[in-house]
Amino acid sequence: MPQYHRYVAVGDSQTEGVGDGDDAGGLRGWADRLAVRLAAENPELGYANLAVRGRTAQQIHAEQLAPALELKPDLVSIVAGMNDLMRPRCDIAEVADHLEAMFAACTEAGAEVATFTFPDVSRFSPFARPLLPRVVALNSRVRELSSRYGVHLAEMYGTPVVTDARLWSPDRLHAGPLGHQLLADAVAEVLGLPDADDSWTRPLAPRPAPGLSATVATELRWVGTFLGPWLGRRLRGRSSGDGRTAKRPQLLPAEPLTLPLPLPDSLG
Repeated sequence: MPQYHRYVAVGDSQTEGVGDGDDAGGLRGWADRLAVRLAAENPELGYANLAVRGRTAQQIHAEQLAPALELKPDLVSIVAGMNDLMRPRCDIAEVADHLEAMFAACTEAGAEVATFTFPDVSRFSPFARPLLPRVVALNSRVRELSSRYGVHLAEMYGTPVVTDARLWSPDRLHAGPLGHQLLADAVAEVLGLPDADDSWTRPLAPRPAPGLSATVATELRWVGTFLGPWLGRRLRGRSSGDGRTAKRPQLLPAEPLTLPLPLPDSLG
């Protein structure tokens, strides 16, 4: 039975917890949710989260790896690359090189490493379809590197429930509370935690498909509310993570969850 003492999460907005809570009340996220589950097996668990939204694989490697290793973790989660995939120019080989360097450094330090592949976001966001070849290419490298370094890999790509829009926040870039819980459950399974199984792969209850007018209205609202501001930041050379630092830079006890998950049918 695995039992961990020091868990450190590195990555970008998904690992920081964007989409699960807010900046005013605090972000939870899949890594926080996983830490609570780890603490159920070891109440002495120390948990740090160094992830910062907007960071590329190169930035995560340069800014987060060394501080993570200084905490002497026995478990590290490393998820990086989505911000690279969304940029006009993306070198998949370079992204994979940064991932490999982090996987290698952490495993050589004696830590177990966990990660996951990226889902096919084009299934619920038509504007993301041009990213699909990049997602497929990077996932292939992530699988290869995970096998080489003995990384615990949760397979998100090709698991139908992962692309259910009810698991995602309105911006379609970040998981919502249910999605973050699914990610935590998936990683718990590949880590072999007690009571973890593949139940996270089960589909949500079906719901009626929206009509054409509702779909068009939703797409236009998304373009104006999320895509437009995102493109504006890119054109100005800015990032959502500018000026931000890690929310949890030191090892601290995992904090219990206080808010119940919304019911899938209540998410629209």
